[in-house]
Amino acid sequence: MGPLKLYTFLLFLLAIKIVFGAITPSNTILENKNTNLAYPQDSIRWADYYYNIQRFEEAILLYEKGLEREGVDKSNFLKKLALSQAGLGNNTKSIEYLESYLLLDFNPNFLNHEGFDQIRDSEEFNNAVEKYSPSISFWSFFYLFIAFVGFYTVLMLNFNKKIRLNARLLVSGFIFIHSFFMFHIGLVISNYQFEYPHSYLMSTCFSFLYGPLLFLYFKKIVHNHSFKKSDLLHLIPTVLFLVYIVPIYALSANEKLALMLNRALIGLNPSDSEMLVVIVLLKLASLIIYGYFIRKLYLKGSKKDGIEKPDRLWQRNLYHIHFLYIFSYAIYGILISNTISSGFFYHFQLGSMALMVLYIGYSANIQPNVFNGVISYTNRLFPKYEKSGLTTSLSIELKNHLEHLFRNEKIYKENDINLEMIAEKLNTSRHNASQVINEHFKLSFHELVNKYRIEEAKKILTDDQQRNLNIIDIAYEVGYNNKVTFNKAFKKDTNLTPSQFQRKTPILQA
Repeated sequence: MGPLKLYTFLLFLLAIKIVFGAITPSNTILENKNTNLAYPQDSIRWADYYYNIQRFEEAILLYEKGLEREGVDKSNFLKKLALSQAGLGNNTKSIEYLESYLLLDFNPNFLNHEGFDQIRDSEEFNNAVEKYSPSISFWSFFYLFIAFVGFYTVLMLNFNKKIRLNARLLVSGFIFIHSFFMFHIGLVISNYQFEYPHSYLMSTCFSFLYGPLLFLYFKKIVHNHSFKKSDLLHLIPTVLFLVYIVPIYALSANEKLALMLNRALIGLNPSDSEMLVVIVLLKLASLIIYGYFIRKLYLKGSKKDGIEKPDRLWQRNLYHIHFLYIFSYAIYGILISNTISSGFFYHFQLGSMALMVLYIGYSANIQPNVFNGVISYTNRLFPKYEKSGLTTSLSIELKNHLEHLFRNEKIYKENDINLEMIAEKLNTSRHNASQVINEHFKLSFHELVNKYRIEEAKKILTDDQQRNLNIIDIAYEVGYNNKVTFNKAFKKDTNLTPSQFQRKTPILQA
């Protein structure tokens, strides 16, 4: 037998031995697990080979050894280990490798890999899917919807110039932090916080603003409180808390993601802070303390006379919903401190917050006047205004503005003047403008306009010593469109026609 034939025959025997298992890659590679392989890349190929032919036990041994080496793609090894353990039906080990992979390279779509089919119905795998995979449920959709309703309400309140600035800022700030919290919860429940790591603790910075904002708002609407610099003291807890939380906000997206995933890995709520219990207790204390002062304001204000029914109802409902929120937050704090983030009591707190958002949104659409305050009064001279939401202070403010328009800007000279024009310039409603004129001047709108026009006409006639002006010119000057109307209004006021008044006016001698 020649050398070539002998060589061919030996190769043939070697092939037979390999096929029938006489010599296997595991015999050569795994014989000594304590020695380093000469060609680590070959071991990876063999590991992939075993994985592809579903010899998972051999593949696992090689992949685990590969994890010990420097400079290798550990995320790929962890994926294959998770899938190999799943192929063997080892639920717990598969999930351990899966979570280790997610820590290195977060990609929840990996959970959809067909390699997990054998353990897909297991409790461990379903828990992992629930923990990491983004999905929109009824509750997440509901809270996101409420959040957007709240954001819309904030915009609507701030564009409504009929609501006084201080009241507008306080109540819109109050509803904004509620809405922002609901938005954050919506992201957390749907697991989109992992997709957007900068959402970590994003609403927590407002924890100590709920009480102060509502307290100052009640103080404004019940006692018409004028804000002072000392009111800024209510922001001290928030400022101190920001000192603690801003460094966390300054972390990179990857660092925040790692924080959340590490919390999830040990069974904690990934969206919470390490100081969760302390924050919950301090926030609850803040809510209770301010709730006590809000209650005092509410009880004192409810005893005042002359407060209209819509204002009383608004104040009462806001007060009761806030106290419902305090009670439900106490329950919520106990639950999340014990890593419970589902169930009736968990959603009860969020439901009370949603109720607050929806109620304020409804009120902003239906009766925005209640936001200004409840210091109104019953008008016995003008019964049609008894249900008006116009407060005493706002009524006086509008009256002063109206006098300025007539005395200084002489708006009555506009020949097309009407009540809508006055209301627009006063930045109020037509109804409020009419009420201010009736109550403060004891005249109708047209009577008030005629009063100023006739006074201006008498002044012009008196100053016209040379009798150079025509009556029609004076009529046009003071805002009338024709002489007949001018004469009629002039005579009603003075019992004289403009011509008679002009003749009776003495000519001053130079």
